[in-house]
Amino acid sequence: MTASYSSARAIAAQIRKKEISPVEIAHVHLDRIERLNPSLNAFVDWKPEVVLAQARAAERAILQGEDVGPLHGVPLSIKASIDVAGHRCEAGTRLRAGYVAAEDAPLVARLRAAGAVILGVTNTPELLMAWETDNLLYGRTNNPWDLTRTAGGSSGGEAAAIAAGLSAGGVGSDGGGSIREPAHFCGICGLKPTPGRIPSTGHFPKSGGPFALLGVVGPMARTVEDVRVLFEAMAGWDDADPCSAPVHLGQIQEKTIRDVAIGFFEDDGRTPVTQETRLAVNRAASLVSNAGFRVDPFRPEGLEEARQLWWKFFGTAGGMILGPMLRGHESELSPILHQFSSWTSAEPPHSGDSLLASWLGRDEIREKILLQMRKYPVLICPTAAIPAFRHGEREWKVEGKTVKYLDAWSYCEWFNLLGFPGVVVPMGFSEAGLPIGVQIVGRPWEEELVFSIAAVLEEGRGPWAGPPIELG
Repeated sequence: MTASYSSARAIAAQIRKKEISPVEIAHVHLDRIERLNPSLNAFVDWKPEVVLAQARAAERAILQGEDVGPLHGVPLSIKASIDVAGHRCEAGTRLRAGYVAAEDAPLVARLRAAGAVILGVTNTPELLMAWETDNLLYGRTNNPWDLTRTAGGSSGGEAAAIAAGLSAGGVGSDGGGSIREPAHFCGICGLKPTPGRIPSTGHFPKSGGPFALLGVVGPMARTVEDVRVLFEAMAGWDDADPCSAPVHLGQIQEKTIRDVAIGFFEDDGRTPVTQETRLAVNRAASLVSNAGFRVDPFRPEGLEEARQLWWKFFGTAGGMILGPMLRGHESELSPILHQFSSWTSAEPPHSGDSLLASWLGRDEIREKILLQMRKYPVLICPTAAIPAFRHGEREWKVEGKTVKYLDAWSYCEWFNLLGFPGVVVPMGFSEAGLPIGVQIVGRPWEEELVFSIAAVLEEGRGPWAGPPIELG
């Protein structure tokens, strides 16, 4: 495997053994960005001289025999909605054009403390309100498996960069599938953590109020183990995050893991999924069963109610939060954001009573599903109804039924509403050769258990290659 496709963990191990230098690794990734980014449009701001300065500092530390962190010398990327000192944090909108972060977000500072070399920042849809990445500042990001298709959104630039080997891993954010859907589309892994497990401080738009129940930041990489290493580097209390909680990293005994029953379901009974998606979910269930786990068909009751409530927070409340910022700037907004605004303005804004009812309803359905998950603490299910779609598409025929744009991602949206952690693992391909990932979902604060099952699944699946063609 070439250095550009080595795992973050393997790169760090080679650097510690002095088998390769951080400067060499930085050059490999910078060269790949220069060659492939014109086709992908994944990175929107990177400074080679700054990257090489970080790499030279990492090399000196190794040569001087200093203690180094688990990500020492590993080149990572960050979604352009998260503060990285000296880089643009525009969240894809002209309303923040030219904004440069003065300091690192806490999660970025923690990655640097673990030894990471930050390459730069990656593209997003405007204000992150879409499941495809396109904006008036930088244009659209293309999927490395097929340039005519989207890399997803809102962490589409991040997913494309990692999948194509421009970055060894990085950080996205997720309020309705924005880590998991791009990971699924691009054939990589990604974690949506429990809100508060990784601090969202330094993210724009700010995660606050009712939106803080949904929106999180989380790691993305090509392997489950790399996602776990990134998670461990970033996780922990931060007093500026309204959802932050002092939950320490844990270790789970093998016997405890083996005693866990796992439920799986192919679809939600409302939104159909492609046949290849069904096969991927069934393959995942079989692999975990073959590894000695109890695996049963199981679909929690209440998912449709969770989907409807999710929109009350993401759509209705989200539109109210963004409204004052957008008012008077309509001519500067992208078509994708105009579309989102048209959806949110088509229904009345929240009153105090309606927001309270939605919040209480959320807590009620969360309790209902958690009670069901006492029997099955881990779920395996689709990530989305379809694989990566062609740029601009808004509906698809699946099993003879029309699937609309907002409905295709409901498989992610439930778990934002519920606050459950979920990891996506690539598991198969569509007839067109596009990746299909499955979700492994757990109960709040049980990321360690989710990682354990995801690792079993990944090991059973076997090696996963990157996009089969060199772009450019």
